[in-house]
Amino acid sequence: MTRRTVRIAMNGVTGRMGYRQHLVRSLLALREQGGLDLGGGDVLWPEPVLVGRRPEALSAIAGRHGLDHWTTDLGALLAAEGEDGVEVYFDAQVTSARAAAVRRAVAAGKHIYVEKPTASSLAEALELARLAEAAGVRHGVVQDKIFLPGLRKLKRLIDGGFFGRILSVRGEFGYWVFEGDWQSAQRPSWNYRSADGGGITADMLPHWDYLLRELFGGVTSVYAQTATHLPRRWDERGEPYDATADDAVYAVFQLPGGAVAQINSSWAVRVMRDELVEFQVDGTHGSAVAGLRHCRAQHRAATPKPVWNPDLPATEPFREQWQEVPDNEDFDNGFKAQWELFLRHVALGEPYHWDLLAGARGVHLAELGLRSSAEGRRIEVPELTL
Repeated sequence: MTRRTVRIAMNGVTGRMGYRQHLVRSLLALREQGGLDLGGGDVLWPEPVLVGRRPEALSAIAGRHGLDHWTTDLGALLAAEGEDGVEVYFDAQVTSARAAAVRRAVAAGKHIYVEKPTASSLAEALELARLAEAAGVRHGVVQDKIFLPGLRKLKRLIDGGFFGRILSVRGEFGYWVFEGDWQSAQRPSWNYRSADGGGITADMLPHWDYLLRELFGGVTSVYAQTATHLPRRWDERGEPYDATADDAVYAVFQLPGGAVAQINSSWAVRVMRDELVEFQVDGTHGSAVAGLRHCRAQHRAATPKPVWNPDLPATEPFREQWQEVPDNEDFDNGFKAQWELFLRHVALGEPYHWDLLAGARGVHLAELGLRSSAEGRRIEVPELTL
C-alpha cells in the first residue's frame, strides 16, 4: 500500500463551520479511517495546516488534535515549496475576506476548495472562476446540502419517477437566533451587518441555487422579499449594534417545466416542524417531505380524501398517512463525502462539477434576489458562463 500525503491549508478553522464540519468531521475523520482509498493500493493522507489570525486559537486546536502545523502567515505558507508547502487551499473565512485570499492561492498555483458564497459580488465570484481556469488549478465549492441523507432520498424518488410531473416545491428553513442580550446568539454578529458581508439572502440563496439545480434543473426566475425583522442585536462582547443585514428572505422561484418553488429562510422564526429545514415536493403521482435526515412519501394511490369542515375538529392522523423512505445505504457526513470527491478530483482527475462557476451561480441568484426585493418585481435568471 502506498500512502500519498496532501498538505491542505485550512483557513477559517477557528470558526464553528470550519472547525466542526471541515476539520473534525471531514479531514480528521478521514485520517481516523486510515486515509482516503484511491484504489490500486494507493491511499491519500490529508495533512491539515491550520491558518488564521489568532495564534492562541490555532495552537489550541492543533494541540487538541495532535496536529503539527499551523501558521498566521498565509503568504509564507503559499510561497513555501516541498515538504513545507501545501497543495490545496481551503477557505471558510468570513465572506468579505475570501476573495483576496483565494486570489493569492490561485496565483501560487494551489488547488482551491472554498465555502460559499465564494465572494461578495457576482463580478468577484466570476473573476475567481476565470483566474482558476486560466491558472489550470482544480477548484471546487462546498455544496453540502445535496449530500444530506433526506435530500439524497428525495433525489432517489425523483430519479425513480415517483412524482410524475412535479408541480411545486415548498421549503422552510430557519430557527430563532437570539438577539444576544439576555441569551447569547448562536451565530456570529457579522452575519447581521451588511458591511461585513452578512445577510441571510447572501447566505442561503446560494444553497437553494445548487439544490434546485441538482434536483429540479435550475431556476429561471426569482421573486423575493427580504426583511430585517430584528433591527437591534448584541455582539460577542455584549455591546448593542444595529443589524443592517436582512435576517429573512421569502422567495418564489420558477423552475423548468412550469413547477414553482417557494422557500422561506429566516433567523427570526421559531421551529414548528420536524427538522430545521424541510422541503415538500408535490407531483401528479405523489408527494414527499424531505429534511436533513428523513424523507416521507405519499403515493397518489394512498392519498386520503380529506373534506374541509371548520365546524368539527380534525380527526384524521395526517402525519401517520405518510410512509418513511428507507435509507437503503449508509450515509456518511455530507461535508466529508464532498471532501472525498474533491480530493479524488485533485489526486486522480475524476470529474467534479461543483466548481467556482457553480459558486458564482449561487452568488448571482443571491444578487438577483436582493435586486428583486429592492425593485419589487420578478427577475429572470440568465445562465452564467465564463
